[in-house]
Amino acid sequence: MWWCTLGIIVVMYVVRVPNRGSRPAVLLRESFREDGKVKNRTLANLSRWPEQKVEALSAVLGGKAPRVFLDGAFEISRSLPHGGVAATLGTLRHLGLEEILDPVGSRMRDLVVAMICAQVIDPASKLAIARGLRLETASTSLGEVLGLSGCDADDLYDAMDWLGQRQAKIEDALARRHLVDGTLVLYDVSSAAFEGRTCPLGALGHPKDGVRGRLQIVYGLLTSADGTPIAIEVFKGNTGDPTTVASQVRKVKERFAIAQVCLVGDRGMLTKARLRADVLPAELDYITALRAPEIKGLVEGGAIQLSLFDETDLFEIVHPDYPNERLVCCKNPLLAEERSRKRESLLAATETELAKIADAIARERRPLRGAERIGLRLGRVVNRYKMAKHFDIAIGDDSFTFARRNEQIAAEAALDGIYVLRTSLSDEALSTDAVVSSYKSLAGVERAFRAFNTDLDIRPIRHRTEERVRAHVFLRMCSYYVIFHMERALAPMLFRDDDKEAAEASRTSPVAPAQRSASARSKVTTKKTADRLPVHSFQSLLADLGTICANRIAPTDADLEGFTLVTTPTPIQHRAFELLGVSHRLGYV
Repeated sequence: MWWCTLGIIVVMYVVRVPNRGSRPAVLLRESFREDGKVKNRTLANLSRWPEQKVEALSAVLGGKAPRVFLDGAFEISRSLPHGGVAATLGTLRHLGLEEILDPVGSRMRDLVVAMICAQVIDPASKLAIARGLRLETASTSLGEVLGLSGCDADDLYDAMDWLGQRQAKIEDALARRHLVDGTLVLYDVSSAAFEGRTCPLGALGHPKDGVRGRLQIVYGLLTSADGTPIAIEVFKGNTGDPTTVASQVRKVKERFAIAQVCLVGDRGMLTKARLRADVLPAELDYITALRAPEIKGLVEGGAIQLSLFDETDLFEIVHPDYPNERLVCCKNPLLAEERSRKRESLLAATETELAKIADAIARERRPLRGAERIGLRLGRVVNRYKMAKHFDIAIGDDSFTFARRNEQIAAEAALDGIYVLRTSLSDEALSTDAVVSSYKSLAGVERAFRAFNTDLDIRPIRHRTEERVRAHVFLRMCSYYVIFHMERALAPMLFRDDDKEAAEASRTSPVAPAQRSASARSKVTTKKTADRLPVHSFQSLLADLGTICANRIAPTDADLEGFTLVTTPTPIQHRAFELLGVSHRLGYV
């Protein structure tokens, strides 16, 4: 660097002077011309300066921009997974679920929002969620973004009680948003294993979640025609499916105030007794299916001509036993093939076990004897495969014979793949094809139950009071509401069909199995999306988003303030946030 003073040009520079075996001396000097001679003068000894500081000064004196050395200038004091929080919380807010929970913001509402999001991101107990929200033990940025870094498990339990008191209002708001007059309402029930013995809701019953021999609860879920969850109710674990219908009818008619609605339920739910006692008096329309004995009666009575299925897989009939109803008869060849295969497999397995009993009776050493002992062993086989109705069996004290009932088996096989739907809706209200499609919409409720048991880990349930158990289940429904809309938005990136219209157009009949669209088949084959990104499951994509972190940067200089820097998204992550319509910097903008 140079300048002119009183006509004298002065140049300042940094020089390193060798110092024998020691470190070179670093000197700040100036050079100037005096009386026609160039002279140098040392201004300061910089030998004790850090090398980075010397280089910076040398660059400035040389007219260059100084190099910025950040080594040691900053440290990352905390790094919290943030992408999953931004995606889930952003979607929840985009859906307006916070306002549905309570129009007025409060700590209780924030605690409920935290539990809803935490169950989507990483399902856990209330104690684990509270630990993950606290500042010192945080597992994500959720507690920091919502300002809940000081909460504990008791706070979450209080928030559950607050939510339980508001459940009816929240369900009413969801019904106003997603249900209208003339709509379909889908309903089905499932069960969940229950821990402990103090809650009166826990009881032994028929398990639908595959967990046998333990106390359980039963819960019924109402959804819209597309599977959007609307309301959920918890029943005692030994409650039969049909007896849950009455409360759902009252909910739809009285609370939701929907005048014209069609209730869709399976044959085990909307039985003749439930239709007669609950649905018809409420003037609700319905779509359900006949049980196998009822279908058999129609076939044997000549009302259903099986030969018609040689020409079509779908036709309508009327019958005096079902006044003011339409009966839609369907046959699915693939379902028929599967049932035939399964029956033959069970028959063969039963014959193998029966033959073992016969061999035990015929053996020379310690043969099986006594009709009672033979019957006990037979009972184990019968209970295991449920095929005794297809065998003629004779038991004596020292004899045992069995043979297939081939005529009965053939008669049952003739009905394979056949199912009959019944509805009170007229042709003008709903076409024949639409009746079948509407009944198949129950798959949306079944998808929700799968999510409850897998993505949301509804089990185990350890709460001790009825109110807490109901709030626990309702929280899962709220979390599934978020997942449902996230999966729909992210469908182009997931192993899901994001072109339903094209898929439906490729089906020759509503009875035929669902078909994938061309884009869905391409994703399965190539494992790539249309924009050449890897295809994900919902959980794997959420895990990928979780690698976006909120990094707390703390300067080593105490005079400077710290700041939070959010990881820059990868192309996959950027596309996901684009589809969700939320920012990856949520809470740190």
